[in-house]
Amino acid sequence: MITVDKLSKRYGTTTVVDQASMVIERNSITVIVGTSGSGKSTLLRMINRLVEPSSGRVLIDGNDTAREPAHLLRRRIGYAIQGHGLFPHRTVAENIATVPRLLGWDQARVRARVDELLGVFQLDPAEFAGKFPHQLSGGQQQRVGVARALAAEPAVLLMDEPFGALDPIIRAKAQDDLLDIQRRFATTIVLVTHDMDEAFRLGSRVAVMSQGRVLQYDRPAALLTRPADPFVSRMTGSADRAMKLLSLTTAGEVAVPGSSNGPTVAASASLRDALSELVWRGAESAAVVDANGMPCGCLTVAAILAHGRPG
Repeated sequence: MITVDKLSKRYGTTTVVDQASMVIERNSITVIVGTSGSGKSTLLRMINRLVEPSSGRVLIDGNDTAREPAHLLRRRIGYAIQGHGLFPHRTVAENIATVPRLLGWDQARVRARVDELLGVFQLDPAEFAGKFPHQLSGGQQQRVGVARALAAEPAVLLMDEPFGALDPIIRAKAQDDLLDIQRRFATTIVLVTHDMDEAFRLGSRVAVMSQGRVLQYDRPAALLTRPADPFVSRMTGSADRAMKLLSLTTAGEVAVPGSSNGPTVAASASLRDALSELVWRGAESAAVVDANGMPCGCLTVAAILAHGRPG
């Protein structure tokens, strides 16, 4: 578990991160989202002390990270960035082996871990271990970058816009790979993105930042249905996202038990209002009523998913 406690970063008179606090659950994916300059990358880098906080603290499993030498802390925290950050003159195997070798692993253990991770990322060791980064596609380079971040079996993986440089098809595959990897290794992942759809797809919890402050930190359903302020509402409030979230909800990400006394929704209500009522009441469907309170239709999850409008 990671506890971010009133964390701030100041450069002179400019505050980049302002009193940020959150508790990141073990074995989860937490996404930090915000516009450019919101402080999200700086907040991420303070977790592994690539940026030293001006005030506040970070606790990992109750231990203050300030009490550990920064270089030792970073060796046990995986870190992946946009554009992969691979060493161009080292082979794929040498890149992945970087941190294990710094930790003094023996050669057999290093080789076994490299082969394991290449297999996990569907890169045949016999074909890819000896290649150099320039011989790989963009998607392959990104996979090797994540493999390198996972090589020393870290409990925590930090990712700063890891998929931003990928085209949409490769990006979607990379997101699927990350979800599979997180489930397989039970890694606690903290990921920064400016893409709200990516945040909702990956995050069990999402932190929305603006001007250095964490405006809201909650589950996707709560961000969409109960935004803390107008900025959060603008960041999260598209109908497409509402439908995607309902899809996740019915798949079990957010429990929505059946209700014998379903809610009613005014025909003039927005999709956000309807979704909020469904999630809040724990219902699969709602009766749609006109201005006189008379039933005029039925709003169901299936109808929204199929058509994006009440049935």
